[in-house]
Amino acid sequence: MELREIEIFLTLAEELHFGRTAERLRVSQARVSQVISRQERRFGVALFDRTSRRVSLTPVGRRLREDLQQAVDLLQEGLDRAQAAGSGAGGGRTLRVGVFGHAGHELRPLVEAFRAGCPGGDIQFAEINGSDPFTALRTGEHDVHVLWLPVAEPDLTVGPTVLTGARVLAVSADHPLAARGTATLEDLGDNRVVDLGPEAPEYWVASMVPTRTPLGRRIPRGPVARTFHEFLSLVASGECVHPLGEVAARYYTPPGIVFLPLHDAPTLPWALTWRTAADNPTIRTLARIAAELGPITM
Repeated sequence: MELREIEIFLTLAEELHFGRTAERLRVSQARVSQVISRQERRFGVALFDRTSRRVSLTPVGRRLREDLQQAVDLLQEGLDRAQAAGSGAGGGRTLRVGVFGHAGHELRPLVEAFRAGCPGGDIQFAEINGSDPFTALRTGEHDVHVLWLPVAEPDLTVGPTVLTGARVLAVSADHPLAARGTATLEDLGDNRVVDLGPEAPEYWVASMVPTRTPLGRRIPRGPVARTFHEFLSLVASGECVHPLGEVAARYYTPPGIVFLPLHDAPTLPWALTWRTAADNPTIRTLARIAAELGPITM
């Protein structure tokens, strides 16, 4: 596959709409269809399921998206390092911003505004581990994180809110709630939620996953999951259910898992967060531009 074909495939895998993909890449819709059809003939298997109403990835298509995205991310990291070395910036003008999953796609307006407002500045997204949300900041591996609030760590600065969105409940496809098509916070009292482990502060976890239902029933937790794939395995097996930001339902369609709207859960705010001692002009510029732009609603 040529790089342009990879770009077309990954963009369609994100947009799940041929028209929006063509508009975003500034090509014709027929060009997008031709590239995808050629790829499917080459592999001998469908990558997308298409109907008159929706487009979705097949299991093979989901796996190809994951593999290709990893390769593209590695390529971009190498280019970023070479650019930083050539400019003598040492990476200081490229901010490594930690996000959950594909939340970085929702932040495209902020990225574009930052690039326009900070000449030479750029953003490189990295994955946050939900079971250990702050260590990468404290070690300097990441410059900034986009975290749900509240964050009340004495060594971290909380900047402007950049995203807001609803919440969903991840359940196995054969869970009784899946047939109902919706869920409430009270339903959590009848199920176990995933335990994120000791490295994630209890106050922070509880803001996403409360310890009690609105009627005061305790919400049981366990087993522990330290990676997102472990988390998905627990949900798919029916051992746990778990609340998430709506962004997870928008970009993930794992087999065996259904995302249900949590209509009575409050809106979830996500804010820029960084280590206070590592504050620098580029981070402050990002924070200023984010405050001027205002929160992006997912």
